[in-house]
Amino acid sequence: MAKLVECIPNFSVSRERDPAVFQALEDLANSIPGCAVLDVQSDGDHNRCVFTMVGSPGAMEEAALRLAKQAAETIDMTKHTGQHPRMGAVDVIPFVPTMDMTVEECVALSRRVAGRIWEELAIPVYLYEDAATSPDRVNLASVRKGQFEGMAEKMKLPEWAPDYGERRPHPTAGVVAVGARMPLIAYNVNLDTSDLEIANRIARSIRAAGGGFKYCKAIGVMLGDRNIAQVSMNLVNYEGTPIYYVFEMIRALADRWGVRIIGSELVGLTPAKALLDCAEYYLKLENFDCRRQVMEYHLIGREE
Repeated sequence: MAKLVECIPNFSVSRERDPAVFQALEDLANSIPGCAVLDVQSDGDHNRCVFTMVGSPGAMEEAALRLAKQAAETIDMTKHTGQHPRMGAVDVIPFVPTMDMTVEECVALSRRVAGRIWEELAIPVYLYEDAATSPDRVNLASVRKGQFEGMAEKMKLPEWAPDYGERRPHPTAGVVAVGARMPLIAYNVNLDTSDLEIANRIARSIRAAGGGFKYCKAIGVMLGDRNIAQVSMNLVNYEGTPIYYVFEMIRALADRWGVRIIGSELVGLTPAKALLDCAEYYLKLENFDCRRQVMEYHLIGREE
């Protein structure tokens, strides 16, 4: 069986704010041999876009390099603003095992790509998640703390020398994090309030760093075009921390401040089972077996 790996680069640009730069990245991704672009998400408030691509390890290596080069040449971080934390033009490049691939193979791939980004583009690289070289670099939020504006000083600290490259960010492209991980769900919940502090308090309560759910990372952000606050999350293990866990907890915490949930969104792709788990929970299905009872699983010939 052919090996397939998923690559999900995040770029510090959006269709809404800079359509020409965004479109050039999307066109490039679609032109790379062996690279199947499954999904492209853009958010003007975050000023960020996320590409979900899949292909052979070799194709994903080349796609990551070519897109990183394009981003470095067209995105100037000294002029970038947005709600989402970021430290580089191409901010993060995770590799995810998809078919006949192991996490260890994705770690090796991420390290090859990281080395080439420094050698060919002169952008310093930190390895994170399963590719991390030390425990304090596993969490992307720890690596990115300080963001682009504070990275030059942070990199002078003994413990924050990059894994590849010099102790200074690229002048306009900043720094990039490259890593390997299991599937992640980017999930956001929108509140009917313009009070960002409420979203921040909820985020602090539910994220692992604040004593909340073990596999939840969360921050509060403001959606300027809608004048509402949002709890923006990454669920790094959807079985350990299901979507419905965080949704129900956010609903309970929001009620404390007289606030309602008015909607939620998925950013990029998500495993089908994560949504089926929500259906099982909310419909109170008894003895539910998605592999046996969901028609599509039979059609694609998936096995347990």
